[in-house]
Amino acid sequence: MMAAAMAMEPAAPTTKKRKLAAVDIHELTPATLATEAPDLQPPTTAEESQEPPRGAEEDGGESLLDRISNLCDAVLGEIITLLPTKEGARTQILSSRWRHLWHTAPLNLDYLEADVGVVLSAHQGSCRRICLPLPRHRWQADDTDAWLRSPALDNLQELEFDLSPCFPYPPPTPPPATFRFSSTLRVATFSQCHLPYRTVKTLRFAQLKKLAFLEVEILERSMHSIVALGCPVLESLMLNNCRYVGHLRINSPTLISIGFRYSLSKLTIEDAPSLQRLVQFEKYTKMQVTIISAPKLETLGYISEWFGKSKIVFGSTVIQELRIDSLAAVVCTVKILAINLYTFDLDMVVDLMRFFPCLEKFYVKMAQPAEKRFRPSKHRNLFSSLDTRLKTLVLGCYRSTQPQVKLATFVVSNARMLESVRLEVDLQNYKEVFFAEQHRRLGMEKRASRDARLCFAANCPHDASTVVHLSDLDLTDPFACAC
Repeated sequence: MMAAAMAMEPAAPTTKKRKLAAVDIHELTPATLATEAPDLQPPTTAEESQEPPRGAEEDGGESLLDRISNLCDAVLGEIITLLPTKEGARTQILSSRWRHLWHTAPLNLDYLEADVGVVLSAHQGSCRRICLPLPRHRWQADDTDAWLRSPALDNLQELEFDLSPCFPYPPPTPPPATFRFSSTLRVATFSQCHLPYRTVKTLRFAQLKKLAFLEVEILERSMHSIVALGCPVLESLMLNNCRYVGHLRINSPTLISIGFRYSLSKLTIEDAPSLQRLVQFEKYTKMQVTIISAPKLETLGYISEWFGKSKIVFGSTVIQELRIDSLAAVVCTVKILAINLYTFDLDMVVDLMRFFPCLEKFYVKMAQPAEKRFRPSKHRNLFSSLDTRLKTLVLGCYRSTQPQVKLATFVVSNARMLESVRLEVDLQNYKEVFFAEQHRRLGMEKRASRDARLCFAANCPHDASTVVHLSDLDLTDPFACAC
């Protein structure tokens, strides 16, 4: 993604400061550091310039630096385990030092990168993670079941059934050997399968911390059994397009992150003392969320106004179509909020900021940036009555419309802790003339925070709505673009 930043420096900066102002210090390349910021280079001692570093070897007159090979076997084994299957196998050709390690290091085995049967029969060590296709035919099921019974998988920690391009019907059930790892698994992803209640009700995953169901056919009572009883240390739960789960109630002392898409019509957080992230990946789903007790909730979104039946309830306060029925109470824990607009109503947006007074990052996106799709502000004195702690404002589909400019101007002129206003624009507006005009329109010269920057980026479709991987729930801010 293209990005640009416009920032103001104190009067009469030095030449070096002017050079560094246009580029963040974390974005400087080694070449830039050498030419524009030589004083940032680490000092070189005489010993370092005269003696070769430890681990250097001579081969044909060339100096080979191999410090990693000097690490102990346990550390090198961990490195191999973290590598994809092909990359881990390639370490055999590095040297005899690495060759014996691959044969004994815990495997990270993916069927797309290796012949599972051959690797399991030849490998002398254990397997930490395995990714398999869900079998569609009887003979495939027999092979998969045989692989899962391999002694190399006795202490398996991560199991993933790959999400295929098409959804089979009727969906197959996992092979019988799948659940023999219930005492050792820490991460599990089930995709495009049927999980019968008679199987689920007996499962106890003593160490499972991350669980994902992707296009899985599972009964509502089965889901309740897994979350409430079957996973006593569960921290992350992802649901993507699951069938037969209409209303999910969460009572879990350990859950930290919940993500869902197309899976539920109702979600009730009855008691979740550790919950920090509640993420709805799909921005246009009819969804009803009721939060009774989640005292540590910090990340919330997407909340959308697209469907009248979509609403989120905090205690006695109802937010429907992004409109708050009462500001008698506020939620002070939420620091990151993402909303999706159809009609840009400035009063509605500011009311949300009042309801979440401790917001630090606020994502405001419009599905289609039509110039006339907004309501005029009715409460002109609303701006002067709000003391915001906002640090980052992100305006998606920014077209410099009147309500967008008013919101950004309000934040710039009132947020004393503001660090950046990020405007995501169309490619035709990604030019210096447009940037300079927005710098003027938003009153950056009169900003409340002298550290605030106005940043620009091209509109990008990659956001939390495209997340499908379980590990993304670990992100403190899943709405930030990773491009």
